[in-house]
Amino acid sequence: MRKYISFAFMAIAISFGFVSCDTETDEEPGGTNVEKMAGRWNVVVDAVDENGNVLYGDPYGLGTITIMTYNTSDNAVDKMWLDDNGKFWAFKMKVDVNYLARTFSADERDYDVKGSGTAVVTDGKVLEGAAKNLHGMPNDSIVFDIVFNDDPNGLKYRISGQRYTGFYE
Repeated sequence: MRKYISFAFMAIAISFGFVSCDTETDEEPGGTNVEKMAGRWNVVVDAVDENGNVLYGDPYGLGTITIMTYNTSDNAVDKMWLDDNGKFWAFKMKVDVNYLARTFSADERDYDVKGSGTAVVTDGKVLEGAAKNLHGMPNDSIVFDIVFNDDPNGLKYRISGQRYTGFYE
């Protein structure tokens, strides 16, 4: 009996040796095509006039909200998603990207999956190291203007802030 048990354990151990080895590849792990523009951002929303002067600071009393920018499913080099996670106007839309200049914009296009409205994004920028967190360390910042066709007030909004660091600010 002991012989059969030893034989069974040896067969199991040998079979693990054959299946536990992965084949090596030459692929290097990497980021996405818009990785330096992608992220989670803590931002504020202000209403601005055509010259960029603030008309109303935080017109809806939202305080600091979180938005996301991330790559498209096809990992396009010239597009990314801009998403407010339903915190402001419930917008989620693809924007055009100039990755080398770290800029983005969108002509008039649907801003949600229901197609209930359109938005225009202008002057979008990701500025590397341009912000400082509360501890004085450099941090990336984001800024863009957005106009919604279904806004009853007809306002232009400037959304600006900095990359989420994971630390309490």
